[in-house]
Amino acid sequence: MTHARPPLWRDRRFFVLLLLGFSAGVPLPLTGFALRQWFSESGISLAAIGFTAWIGLSYSFKFLWSPLLDQLRPPVLAGLGHRRGWLATIIPALMLAIVALGWFDPAVAPQAVVAIAVLVAFLSASQDIVVDAYRIEILAENEQGFGLAAYVWGYRGALLAANAGGLSLVGVLGWGGMFAYCAALLSLGLLAVALGPELQRAQTPPRGWAARLREGVVEPFADLLRRPHWATILAFIALFKLGEALAGIMTAPFYRELGFSREVVGGISGGFGLFAVLAGALAGGWLVARIGTGRALVLTGLTQMLSNLMYLLLLQFPGSLPMLTLQVGVENFTDGLADAAFLTYLSSLTARNFTATQYALLSSLASVPLRTLGGSSGLLAAGLGWGWFFVLTTLAALPALAMMLWLLRRMPAEALGPARA
Repeated sequence: MTHARPPLWRDRRFFVLLLLGFSAGVPLPLTGFALRQWFSESGISLAAIGFTAWIGLSYSFKFLWSPLLDQLRPPVLAGLGHRRGWLATIIPALMLAIVALGWFDPAVAPQAVVAIAVLVAFLSASQDIVVDAYRIEILAENEQGFGLAAYVWGYRGALLAANAGGLSLVGVLGWGGMFAYCAALLSLGLLAVALGPELQRAQTPPRGWAARLREGVVEPFADLLRRPHWATILAFIALFKLGEALAGIMTAPFYRELGFSREVVGGISGGFGLFAVLAGALAGGWLVARIGTGRALVLTGLTQMLSNLMYLLLLQFPGSLPMLTLQVGVENFTDGLADAAFLTYLSSLTARNFTATQYALLSSLASVPLRTLGGSSGLLAAGLGWGWFFVLTTLAALPALAMMLWLLRRMPAEALGPARA
């Protein structure tokens, strides 16, 4: 007699992934929007605020140490298993670093704030490596979509709690109290570690460092370089988010210059903005299923590009809450659309044998514009003025769209990469 399988939503693993998504999302605003808001209120120049994009370079280079987290046993709590042991090591260290971030004033000691923010970004990127690998390993192939959905909802909930929620508490707790509050939110990640199962890793014979280097580092990269048109694919991944990255870094000082308070921006971005991005993600998933990932990337990339023009519209109505709401809604909805197609594309490019390292590499590559070219956004905004700056961020999306159209013409049936082995 066969028993009906319980619905996926009752499976504890997906609740664990929801919590891990939340834990992964909390640190991002603390080295991004919230940090730039803090710098803006402290009188830091636009050029210096733009350079804060470089704080998160760890997200772009996390593939460099991802093989170490894959190969080495966690230094403590190894009895929890490989992935959970590393999470139980990284998350407490990340909590302490976030608390320390609030101990200094950027107007008095900007170097100390930046140094600790760099540490927060490194630990956060390390957490991402382990969570992504754990998410893929803990689920069967046909469960990956539902698992990614649970992770994304947790991640977006964390952005609401840490960004809008955190900014709303600054007036009561101060910036130091806000960072302590965000550190406490990471306790949900530790709860996920306690509740989550750990897969038994296959026992392999002892290997030398040369063999580990070949299997953990060389083969995953060599596999990507054997793909048709690999250079264009990697360039597309690096440039797809360029326009969004340049614009996004400057939103905090832009809103402030237009007369919007921290509380107003946090409330609209965190509330209505969260609803818009989740709706966009659902619509993007539907679109991918209807027209395929490659075509969806072109269409959603075009809407994401055009959404930057909403900044120009907002510039004509400084202090207008309806226009701010419209701009945030359009931007977040189109970001959700594009993210759904883009994450599907990245996942399709990974081979099952090298999922952790290849996903770390591709997601790192996707963040390169934000963490490198994005550092020049403050200089560009100061030199060009807001109007021409946002025209530039709109046009910056065109090279990636041209690349995807080129790929679709030459490999329409294979544009998503090889079948996962």
